[in-house]
Amino acid sequence: MQKVRVAQNSFQYGEASASLTMRTDSPVYAGSAQSLQNMVVMAEGGVKKRYGMKHIYDYSLTYNSSYPEQSHLMPFIFDNNEEYIISVEHQKIRCFRVVDATTVTLVATVTTDTGGNSLPFDRDYLQEYTFAQSGDVMWICHPLFMPRLIVRTSLTAFEVQTYSFDVRQDNKKTFQPYSSFHSAGVTLGVSGFSGSITVTTSASYFTSAHVGSRIRKQGNEILITAVSSGTQATGTIIDSLTINLSVLNPIRTREGSAVCEMTHINHGFGGNETIQIDHAAATGGIASTNFQGSRTVQSIIDENTYTFNAGANATSSEDGGGRVVIRAASATSEWDEQSFSAARGYPAAVTFHENRLVFGGTIAEPDTIFMSKIGEYFNHDVDEGADTDAIVLTAATGRTNEIRYLVSNRDLQVFTNTAELYVPTYLNQATTPTNAQIRQQTPYGTSFVTPVSVDGATIFAQSNGRIIREYIYTDSEDAYTSVPVSTIASDIFESPPKYLAVSHSTFGLPDSYAAMTLTNGDLAVFSSNRVEKRAAWTTFTTNGLFSSVVAIEDRIFVNAYDSENKLQLCELRENIGLDFYNYVSVSSGLATVSPLYTHNDVIDVLGFDGTNIDSLGSFTVNSSNKIDLSNYAGYTHVYVGKKFDSKIITNPVDATLGAGPATGETRGITNIVVDFKDTRSAKVNNKPFIVEDSFTGKREFRSLGYERNPQITIEQNDPLPMQVNGLVAELIV
Repeated sequence: MQKVRVAQNSFQYGEASASLTMRTDSPVYAGSAQSLQNMVVMAEGGVKKRYGMKHIYDYSLTYNSSYPEQSHLMPFIFDNNEEYIISVEHQKIRCFRVVDATTVTLVATVTTDTGGNSLPFDRDYLQEYTFAQSGDVMWICHPLFMPRLIVRTSLTAFEVQTYSFDVRQDNKKTFQPYSSFHSAGVTLGVSGFSGSITVTTSASYFTSAHVGSRIRKQGNEILITAVSSGTQATGTIIDSLTINLSVLNPIRTREGSAVCEMTHINHGFGGNETIQIDHAAATGGIASTNFQGSRTVQSIIDENTYTFNAGANATSSEDGGGRVVIRAASATSEWDEQSFSAARGYPAAVTFHENRLVFGGTIAEPDTIFMSKIGEYFNHDVDEGADTDAIVLTAATGRTNEIRYLVSNRDLQVFTNTAELYVPTYLNQATTPTNAQIRQQTPYGTSFVTPVSVDGATIFAQSNGRIIREYIYTDSEDAYTSVPVSTIASDIFESPPKYLAVSHSTFGLPDSYAAMTLTNGDLAVFSSNRVEKRAAWTTFTTNGLFSSVVAIEDRIFVNAYDSENKLQLCELRENIGLDFYNYVSVSSGLATVSPLYTHNDVIDVLGFDGTNIDSLGSFTVNSSNKIDLSNYAGYTHVYVGKKFDSKIITNPVDATLGAGPATGETRGITNIVVDFKDTRSAKVNNKPFIVEDSFTGKREFRSLGYERNPQITIEQNDPLPMQVNGLVAELIV
């Protein structure tokens, strides 16, 4: 038999999958653990017990397995002094103001929009909602409704508006995007030039969902008011059906002939259409009165040119006519439909990028991006294609990519169900209609978990939900890569993630932390340092279920169901080892714990004497909703809540001997030395370690027994602090 000493100097790689049990040769094995339940990996490599959860608000909602997603938490940050949490719920929002370091209060509950309509938010789709904020306004998007605006009107007041495009004051046309959804060759004609008209298509097209939406014939808008069949609808002309030809002097005469050519870009005519010329200057010896009036398109020269008979012969060949305005009632293939509607769906994704409001991914155009005019978030008219005009981009990747999220980072990042794309930002150049393009980078796709930017990278959950990746640009490759960061801890993500938030300098530590709620009710916490090549995952559990998570600067807030299945808003804060805790006063030996805790509830209590925090044990709430602390004099205030267990289970302790690795051999751990810091109680392989005062230093524990895969378990079942920096085990093989 041989005796060796095996050291675990850090836990910098966090929890390790069971698939790594044979990788004793890897530094990951030596710097990870099989389980780090309710522990946080520190920058130095040690682990400390997580913070408890301070109770903030009771939603008066109970867990429903049919609708587990009852609240989607979103950050609303105006500046460092005006921060809010928005809870989006079924047909409701609640707005919480983060007043200061200790106070978070509900300031507004909204159930209808400014028009008196019910809010469209549905518990079936809460996880899929995307959002972006600018100043006092937050945009919320989903393909099933027109984007909604959550508008802060004062420090304590919010309202919900329906997003609407700006309207031209002269003719009431909208600054909105239009798209062509009809098949090639399908034409549209109208019965008149103004007022209520009949709209007819050459093939079935209209559905009842088109009522209330606009179509556009040769650039002129028609509001659909009724649908009588697939080929016929009733509409109202927004303005007269006029076409202001973009070409100056579009009429070309031929000496001795009444037949003239008309330059009309993308006219969409096939021949024999009736047009009416309202304005035209005399040209080639033909008087203006001979041009004006009803004319017939005779022959089609190309997509931009056709001929008509002016009714008088020209005396010379000439290009003229001035700025010509025509009207056309005849059927044409030059027509389109508003991009956002009940018939075609609404944007799935939203962000701000280079001072543009960017939408992406409607039901009918899942792979298309719509970028507003620069600085005008309600103007999505592409107009003439000037540098500041709106932009419409469609990903030409060979397959349909369903856009789910847009992230503004180094470039505009585009996350779809099948791939990761981006719109490049050119050096010292703004994105314009002439240089904008979409490039595909990596082929993984994202699930319905909102990606979050941190330290130059964007964290996202792969489409299968079981791999977490960093989408990051590398100068060496001049491209984006999607690097997996969950490989080591793959077992954690057997339960797919739901919500993701990233905060900085959390838990009193300098690192950034990502917190991700999982389907099984756990909270996966990720800390990383790219310089140190550290990527560590741990899991938080509670006496209930974690539901949603949000970060407000360096603070993490969660929605969690308590042990009674009631939904609570809480904050992970302070060095208090209790969940769903309140700080209550003690009077005459009694502490009132309602409304959070009531008769017969069993709760745990921490006493604070002004200097120290002590565990007073578990108490049963009496019929007056109080707990009796008469045996604990000296405490004017106590913390009351639910304690949680913290546990470290190491990887099987192994060593390499002269004859080779000891893996699989029967071996025993005889002695364990643990390096603690600021620790009040713990158990090491079931050997208790309890001190009155906080302990910092090394403590030795004896152990007995032989196993083929011996492990060390360090746990704490008391609501007190614990930090483990490392350990050394004496192993006999």
